[in-house]
Amino acid sequence: MKHPRPILIAGPTASGKSSLALKLARECNGVIINADALQVYNCYDVLTARPSVVDHETVPHMLYGHQPNAHGYSVGAWLGEIKNILQEIENTAIIVGGTGLYFKSLLEGLAYIPLPDQKIRDEIIAEFEAEGLAHIQARLKAIDPTLYARVDIQNPRRVMRGLEVFEQTGRTLSSWQDDTAPPILNSDECTKYVIMPEVETTNARIAKRFEQMMELGALEEVQAQMPFDPTLPANKALGAREIAAFIDGTMTKDEAIAKSITLTCQYAKRQRSWFRSNMSTWDFQDKPIL
Repeated sequence: MKHPRPILIAGPTASGKSSLALKLARECNGVIINADALQVYNCYDVLTARPSVVDHETVPHMLYGHQPNAHGYSVGAWLGEIKNILQEIENTAIIVGGTGLYFKSLLEGLAYIPLPDQKIRDEIIAEFEAEGLAHIQARLKAIDPTLYARVDIQNPRRVMRGLEVFEQTGRTLSSWQDDTAPPILNSDECTKYVIMPEVETTNARIAKRFEQMMELGALEEVQAQMPFDPTLPANKALGAREIAAFIDGTMTKDEAIAKSITLTCQYAKRQRSWFRSNMSTWDFQDKPIL
């Protein structure tokens, strides 16, 4: 049986991609599948802007909030889960999120890379904390210039991952990545959108949404994670560390909100850059096509 053509919707945070996915799912009896690395965790419904309970009741949503904060979750784990889902469902798959690497791996395949050695990871984290981002960026550029040109070098986790793979295996992460398994979906057989509103529009939406999040329960979500451990996967959520600082009394509420909004706008900027560089064949829309 031939399955309906999958619909892929990417975009920076607060671009309106989830609303578009919901509209399309209603129209075509589709199933919405999460492609956001932080929305897989179960502790931050509000802070990560996960679809609401009403949305879940309206159309099926999958791979949202199914992982506890203490568990790591990789691109490979996501690929394994979505592969099973795509084999089981007969409805239109609408895959939506802001994690570009998920989409890239879905359409281009993902190499097998050994699981990280925690001792090596801890040593590199300590090096980053002692020497700073520029230091580990320089190390990565010397060790693996291909990866340096390929990843978001402003993201310390991506840079440290390149270093730890090399130290663990003696082989560059870029060479591991080049040994890719076959993709799960054929890019030519998918409808692919990148929702990319004007920068001012996105930034205004980010600011308004974060203030709404504070009113709707983001503060209580972070309070439930206290004492706050910044190394836990879900605690990388934008705003979590700043809200925790407010709870601890090291930031005022206004400072926490302002810094969270600034960090989210900066993250959206990095997303836009990544999408332009890696999704040039996708259909770019400057506003949600509602």
